Amino acid sequence: MKVMKFIIPLVLGLAGGLIAYVVADGLETKTVQPSLQHSVVGPGSARPVVQTTNNSGQNDSFALADLREAAKKTVPTVVNVMTIQMRKEYYGNPLDFWFGGVRPQVREVPQNMGIGSGVIITEDGYIITNNHVIDRSDKVMVTLNDKREFEAKVIGADPDTDIALLKIDATGLQPIEYGNSDDVVLGEWVLAVGNPYNLTSTVTAGIISAKARQLSGKMSLESFLQTDAAVNPGNSGGALVNAKGELIGINTAIQSPTGSYSGYSFAVPVNVARKVVSDLREYGKVQRALIGISMDELTPALAKEYKVKEQSGIYVAEVLKGSAAEKGGIQPKDVILQLNGYDVKSFAELQEQLAKYAPGDAVQVTLSRDGKEKAVDIVLQNTYGDTALTDQTGILGAKVQPLTRSDQYRYRLNKGVKITELKNGKFKEAGLTEGYIIVKINNHTIYDGEDLERALKAAGNEGVFVTAVSPRGRVEYFAFSLMN
Repeated sequence: MKVMKFIIPLVLGLAGGLIAYVVADGLETKTVQPSLQHSVVGPGSARPVVQTTNNSGQNDSFALADLREAAKKTVPTVVNVMTIQMRKEYYGNPLDFWFGGVRPQVREVPQNMGIGSGVIITEDGYIITNNHVIDRSDKVMVTLNDKREFEAKVIGADPDTDIALLKIDATGLQPIEYGNSDDVVLGEWVLAVGNPYNLTSTVTAGIISAKARQLSGKMSLESFLQTDAAVNPGNSGGALVNAKGELIGINTAIQSPTGSYSGYSFAVPVNVARKVVSDLREYGKVQRALIGISMDELTPALAKEYKVKEQSGIYVAEVLKGSAAEKGGIQPKDVILQLNGYDVKSFAELQEQLAKYAPGDAVQVTLSRDGKEKAVDIVLQNTYGDTALTDQTGILGAKVQPLTRSDQYRYRLNKGVKITELKNGKFKEAGLTEGYIIVKINNHTIYDGEDLERALKAAGNEGVFVTAVSPRGRVEYFAFSLMN
């Protein structure tokens, strides 16, 4: 009897537990299982994305972001970029030089090598990468996802946005599909595709953590997409894509105490990068559009000081004479709220929107004046106040431009003009190439193209002695005669 008293409660307890488990398992299957879609970030792993609940009840469940198709579309469009710096090496018997008058032979050998990533944007071989990936390199090699290798030509580079454009001699390539970085939202899932540590075809996942993020650094662009997707050295120039596999950014920077991934990474928005490469391809340099105002970024404290109703936006402190803003009717004390329908309530947002346009483009500015909204149309201008940026006249076969802030910082120069294009002429014959910075002609210091022209005219028929800084930062000297 004592045994039976013990067994009966035990059996009843086990039966009750089994029934409870079956019921709970049934409820879990009914409520969760039908809505699951697997997202492969790593083998056997999935990361959930909450679908928004709407009032109509069309979708009030949980689902997983499936990023496999995005990875499949994107990986073939991302390339490995290897850069090589060369150095001159003299060889031969030195005794032949000292006693026989024979000039030593010279050959170029690799000195430094770097790695990065790039994104194919056309079937015939145009590739986006970062300027800092190819900067100061003598040779650029591109390896496709199918292991084919090509030597790339640098079509142009823009240090201010850290974007560069390469071209390889290939056809039938798979280009990436452009997305729209203006439509990116916080919390959206993204993939970073590149070659960290020279590990090709690497895909990592994360979310958009912030937009129009400002960073302190060498670039003048201060409007980045921020993500927590793992990005490491070698990812620079690679693709940041959305869940559809569309390019939304070019991975550029890491914010980390170690230099490797431990926090956030930053990408140039594709709408900015797309405009930059279009300019580089068509003009060889970027045409920058300006409104022509001095401004402040409104805060509640500044709004109180300026006695304006708006708590955020771009406060117009001054309208520059002859500028696009003046011609369009913008006035001091106006508060700019939107540009072509997109909010521009911070410097970064305004800069990102302006970076999409060229001088001569017409845009609509929504502003607040005395508490009332008003829309005005303006035609953007360039740095010099012209509606279109005209090419400089070739000087002895060279086209030059003043140094950017990035150049001044990199080379520690406050003077000089940079050769952006070089055709047959005296400079080329003397040994100068694109990228050299001319700082002095004879005894004349050079600050801009006009200084260069004046110095050459002053030389007359005398010899021209050029002091220049090479793309590697070395001071070099060249001489030639203006006489034929």
